[in-house]
Amino acid sequence: MLHLRLITPKERTEEVIRLIEETVGTAHLVVLPGAARDPAGDVVLCDVAREAGDGLIAGLRRLGLDETGSIAVDDIGLSLSRRAEEAEEAAPGEGADAVLWEGLTEATHEESTLSVTYVAFITLATMIAACGVVLDNAILIVGAMAVGPEFGPLAGISTALVRRRPRLAWRSVIALVVGFAVAMTLTSAFSLFMDAVGLFHRSELEADRPNTGFIYAPDWFSFVVAVLAGVAGTLSLTSAKSGALVGVAISVTTVPAAANAAVALVYSDTHQTVRSSEQLLLNLIGIILAGTLTLLAQKFFWRRERRKA
Repeated sequence: MLHLRLITPKERTEEVIRLIEETVGTAHLVVLPGAARDPAGDVVLCDVAREAGDGLIAGLRRLGLDETGSIAVDDIGLSLSRRAEEAEEAAPGEGADAVLWEGLTEATHEESTLSVTYVAFITLATMIAACGVVLDNAILIVGAMAVGPEFGPLAGISTALVRRRPRLAWRSVIALVVGFAVAMTLTSAFSLFMDAVGLFHRSELEADRPNTGFIYAPDWFSFVVAVLAGVAGTLSLTSAKSGALVGVAISVTTVPAAANAAVALVYSDTHQTVRSSEQLLLNLIGIILAGTLTLLAQKFFWRRERRKA
């Protein structure tokens, strides 16, 4: 269930109440006349089944409530109510399959913003991966994958393509490109420092690396894994099962490939630099393609489910 807290201008309150009452899957409607001060108006509270949430929010936006008042949405962790159970049973489809498009857009917008924190995370992840590459340490590679925040912009691009939001797409592309560019530049400087103090050696990079050699050996399996991870990551976002994102993060070789390319560039190893860059691009393309197709499929199947109801 979702909990909605609305601030409505007095002249719009009856329309809002009517919309909520006509939406199948709503419960616990509360109206507090004149309770809001900024912006001034009435406060309307209600719960709605997740599968009916997107339609209700779209209707509220058509009434202009996002411009003249406020729409706040929270997930309800626990709701002990027979009325809530009835509302969920009446709503079409399954809550786990429903996509809250406004929530997805907002989440990806936040995660795809080029911020100091985002750049710090992707840089630290790339530096950790650089250590893993030189030491041929798979544990460090997995740790770097988990730290990397690059799935946010990738999901932002997919969401923007499906929802036709060019500003979100542009923001996501900037975060992705600038983030990796800064991370690889700083990792190159980090590698030079580590080499100067005797902790990195060219011989270690070019030695036989059974645990991390796959990073600069892109093949069709790399693309297949990226596609599968993209599908899983997108489903985890749309179904609010964020725990699955950790598994997605350690399934693809984006950050490790960027790290390998940066270290190889420092040592003028053209072969590893090029092949690592190919691995990076292959994974990025696979995730974006899979994410976009997954969202399109969810949009299609959910519309068909709504028509059946």
